[in-house]
Amino acid sequence: MKPMRAIAILFLVLAPVTAGRTSNADWPQWKGPDRTGISKETGLLKSWPEAGPSVAWSISNIGEGYGAVAIQGDRIFVQGVREGKSVVYCLNRADGKEVWATALGVRLGQDRGPGPRGTPTVEGDRVYALSENGDLACLRTRDGSALWQRNILKDFGGSNIRWLISESPLIDGARLIVMPGGNEAGIVALDKMTGKTIWTCKDLNEDAGYSSCLAVDVGGVRTIIGFTSRAGVGVRASDGKLMWRYSQVSNRTANCSTPIFHDNKVFYTSAYDTGCALLSLRAQSGEVRAEEVYFNREMMNHHGGVVLVNGYLYGFSNSILTCMEFATGKVMWKDRSVGKGALTYADGMLYLLSENQVVGLAEASPQGYAEKGRFRITDQGYPSWAHPVVCGGKLYIRNQGMLTCYNVK
Repeated sequence: MKPMRAIAILFLVLAPVTAGRTSNADWPQWKGPDRTGISKETGLLKSWPEAGPSVAWSISNIGEGYGAVAIQGDRIFVQGVREGKSVVYCLNRADGKEVWATALGVRLGQDRGPGPRGTPTVEGDRVYALSENGDLACLRTRDGSALWQRNILKDFGGSNIRWLISESPLIDGARLIVMPGGNEAGIVALDKMTGKTIWTCKDLNEDAGYSSCLAVDVGGVRTIIGFTSRAGVGVRASDGKLMWRYSQVSNRTANCSTPIFHDNKVFYTSAYDTGCALLSLRAQSGEVRAEEVYFNREMMNHHGGVVLVNGYLYGFSNSILTCMEFATGKVMWKDRSVGKGALTYADGMLYLLSENQVVGLAEASPQGYAEKGRFRITDQGYPSWAHPVVCGGKLYIRNQGMLTCYNVK
């Protein structure tokens, strides 16, 4: 066979495969590729039939837990429980069938539900997961074998929080960021390849919150933004230096929501009769200074997170879905919607999941609340707290041991 003809045939064979992989977007960590809860999917349904979108597949064998899914290529990664152990599952994306399962450590119980709360973080051939008991592991995506493992509570002198560790590990370049909450180790950076400690934030002596960190650039200063048990904080990524600490937005009970970063500003929100705040960030002499823009009680988000779309924030203030202008804190509208819950954004729409097992679809518009569908899922005995995920034309709803994939393209 002539060389050029062989190349042409090879191109024709490989092109459809490559195109297929490119069109199937990944969701490699908590709240998506950039931790914003924003999906870049397009061409999705703008309304649902009365019974909801069609089911592609559903499984019921991943055990207890509140974490969402991470997706890379043809694999799904999710944490759950099996035989008394806190487990990372790798599933086949096409049908949800198990590829492998690896135990991280003992499964812990709690009155609001046992099992892991975090979402795995996947990068290349490695997946990182943190259990409800502080067991942190780096596993091979191929077979689940451990490359390294350590317990962040034992190693950094931390103690578990009331409703158990709920953090999803953050990758920032060569670093893996977690919040042990130990003495002089409120936030730590580890070498993601070996697990060895790079730095600890020695100025942060407080327990972890239930939130997960962000990594951002502020005026050339790489910054880790976190929400501990007592404050919204900013830590320099290069050495762990604490650069700001803002306590007014902390409820001292359960700070859960991941902060929102945009336009050199950071937004924090918490429930338990507290509120929300926007801080303006400014780089100065290799550090970042924070200054309050506003604080109000219009967005008291508990666990379900907030998304920022075209200058407007959407999230549940306690049980009321609220739209608020990011820059000013002005409320545009409020609606009871599906009831207190979590949300994700994709293609102009809000994908809603109430803790009382109602899935909803609504327009993301500051003009008012416009619902385009809702349906119920089966009550598994605990609140439905896992965040919905929209990826590759599918909607993934995790509800304790059940994981269901819906067609929304």
